[in-house]
Amino acid sequence: MKTNQKMSNTKMKKYLIITLCTLAIISCKSDKKDNGKINVVTTTSMITDLVKNIGGDYINLQGLMGSGVDPHLYKASEGDVSKLSEADIIFYNGLHLEGKLVEVFEKMAHQNKKSIALSDALDERTLIGSEFFASNYDPHIWFNVDYWKEATKFVVLQLSEALPEHQAVFKTNGEAYLNKLETLKTKLNKIIQTLPEDKRVLVTAHDAFNYFGKSFGFEVVGLQGLSTATEAGVQDVQKLSDFIIERKVKAIFIESSVPKRTIEAVKAAVNAKKYEVEIGGSLYSDALGNPGTAEGTYIGMFEYNVNTIVNALK
Repeated sequence: MKTNQKMSNTKMKKYLIITLCTLAIISCKSDKKDNGKINVVTTTSMITDLVKNIGGDYINLQGLMGSGVDPHLYKASEGDVSKLSEADIIFYNGLHLEGKLVEVFEKMAHQNKKSIALSDALDERTLIGSEFFASNYDPHIWFNVDYWKEATKFVVLQLSEALPEHQAVFKTNGEAYLNKLETLKTKLNKIIQTLPEDKRVLVTAHDAFNYFGKSFGFEVVGLQGLSTATEAGVQDVQKLSDFIIERKVKAIFIESSVPKRTIEAVKAAVNAKKYEVEIGGSLYSDALGNPGTAEGTYIGMFEYNVNTIVNALK
């Protein structure tokens, strides 16, 4: 009886969110503000950082998810619905990363609200497939720098269409950011070259780093799979602990947006089998660091992650 009541309450809550979203869109005009800026809403902190670099002072930018927030499990609040309803453009990742926001985005699209998935900028044939994920593709596209370059060009195009009078500025900002991304990629490669190839095994809480692994020559193993919504069981922990021992992995990593107890359980299982493995540090996976810090930017986050991984595995 309690279970049915809980399910009923959950359905009612979802219905209220979607209804509020619909009413807000209908009642809200998304014309440019008096200052000539447009309202832009982004989902993840990686996307917020990207759009900020391109749009600069010519947009009113609001990000829904902050530092340490898991987009796989994120649900829209009434405040989020208000932000989304007032937006002229919504940028999101796509590929079901923001799985619990899909219905909201679909409702927005039906009301002619411009919702743009950055994953649409990519050739699906190049994506990493997965039969275990709703989109059939790994959604963690930001860990491929070349993909992020394509996303940059896509944002430039979308903002230029929305504010053609500032097209030249967006183009200039985009070119500057593309140069920074190329510099980042070169720098990361140099750091990774200091780590012997046989030590390039990355074990984390969930499979957020597959694109990173493919780009930089790492074997990547995650405990929970592509989505943190998937719970790891005892057998998963034991299987991963055996892999760590077999491959003589020196360190494993927790993630800033995933509870650390999962990796701590793996460490305990390995140690119980008389093999020592250390927690090499915390990596930023599905969210950036705190605003105002180096890790609060995409470039700073990537540099921090690679330095942390390489130093722990050497």
